[in-house]
Amino acid sequence: MSAGLFGLLDDVAAIAKLAAASVDDVGAAAGKATAKAAGVVVDDTAVTPQYVQGIAAERELPIIKKIAIGSLRNKLLIILPVALVLSQWMEWLIAPILMVGGAYLAFEGAEKIWERIRHHDDHVGDLPGPSADGHDEKLLVSSAVRTDLILSTEIMVIALKEVADESFWARLSILVVVAIAITIGVYGVVGLIVKMDDVGLSLAQRRSRPTRAVGRGLVAAMPRLLAVISVVGVIAMLWVGGHILLSNAAEVGWHWPYDTLHHAEEDVHDSVDGVGGILGWLFNTVVSFVVGVLVGAVVVAAVHVATHRRRRADPEH
Repeated sequence: MSAGLFGLLDDVAAIAKLAAASVDDVGAAAGKATAKAAGVVVDDTAVTPQYVQGIAAERELPIIKKIAIGSLRNKLLIILPVALVLSQWMEWLIAPILMVGGAYLAFEGAEKIWERIRHHDDHVGDLPGPSADGHDEKLLVSSAVRTDLILSTEIMVIALKEVADESFWARLSILVVVAIAITIGVYGVVGLIVKMDDVGLSLAQRRSRPTRAVGRGLVAAMPRLLAVISVVGVIAMLWVGGHILLSNAAEVGWHWPYDTLHHAEEDVHDSVDGVGGILGWLFNTVVSFVVGVLVGAVVVAAVHVATHRRRRADPEH
């Protein structure tokens, strides 16, 4: 009896060790998949603060919370089931979907540059203006969640591509971890960013002179930080979009662009000792950025021409 009990305990211990190893494997794979999607994560983090600019301070965090819940719903209830179906039965569709998403990111980045050049904002699908009105707040959240759907799709599909060789249940576990971790990370950082000026104001009212100086510094730095984040977001859109297009062109049979870039990157890597790896990565990044700019410019031109023709054909709209 005791021998059987000890045998059972040994079996339980073995199962526990196996489960712990599986958790470690899922965590490691999720970390790797998240790292691969880092460029889109930066883009997502840079885009979101724009939705609460001009909003009353007490509504900023509730709105970010609603957007975060919508983002998690996008990932777990819409994107994840579709991604798993694709990976199980239609894996050949993943690369074309990624390329469409890459072209969209390039379009978004190029459109923002075009807006800066033209000094006005006539972007298709403008954000609702800030308002305390509950209806407008719902429109703002829904607009942010729609934009998040595109970015989250890219994140999840990139992550899926990294774990395509895993079993179905392993893919499911890893992608759930990626979805939750990225959502918490992105919107946690966004919450810190948008409330930093409030923290600065609070510190600026303290008795301590150094503390007040830090508070005033935070308040003064926030507009510059948001401006830098905006620029980083545009660069990330173009770089990530171009890289997605180049790397997945080979997946659909057009090998020349990516092979040429890969060989050139290796040449740069081997040409300089010590920093060759960094220079090779920078070369790849710059080329991907240029490709993103070129593709984005073409899509922007096509969208504006189509919009102009539609307006001419239907003057009332």
